Amino acid sequence: MKNLLRIAMVIFIMIGITACENDLEIQTNFPFDVKTLPVPGTINKGQTVEIRCQILTEQEYNNEVYKIRYFQFEGTGDLQLKGQAPFKSNDLYTLPDRTFRLYYTSQSVESQSFDIWISDSSGKEKKLSFEFNAKKET
Repeated sequence: MKNLLRIAMVIFIMIGITACENDLEIQTNFPFDVKTLPVPGTINKGQTVEIRCQILTEQEYNNEVYKIRYFQFEGTGDLQLKGQAPFKSNDLYTLPDRTFRLYYTSQSVESQSFDIWISDSSGKEKKLSFEFNAKKET
């Protein structure tokens, strides 16, 4: 009877040890939003508009990488980060920081529209849409 009690106790301890997880789960996937300051609604050919952007998150994860891509579906123009070459349509570019400025330069005398997608390391995306009307010549 004493041996049976010892065996039961050993089995109980073994079940208790194997039931515990030693892995600490660290959340690295946080929701985010992208805020921009207002931009003008009209633009001349050759004019550059600054688009100030900020990525907002509930929690900050130091190793999070954000990327940007854009597609212009009306008119023509160039979108770029300061000091960098203009983006190519639908190519991914790494953002240097959560706060950044984009510069759009009109290459058209007609209306222009484009979408920007900001994505995080886990594949979540936010879409921003911009539309500029051509300034009327007086």
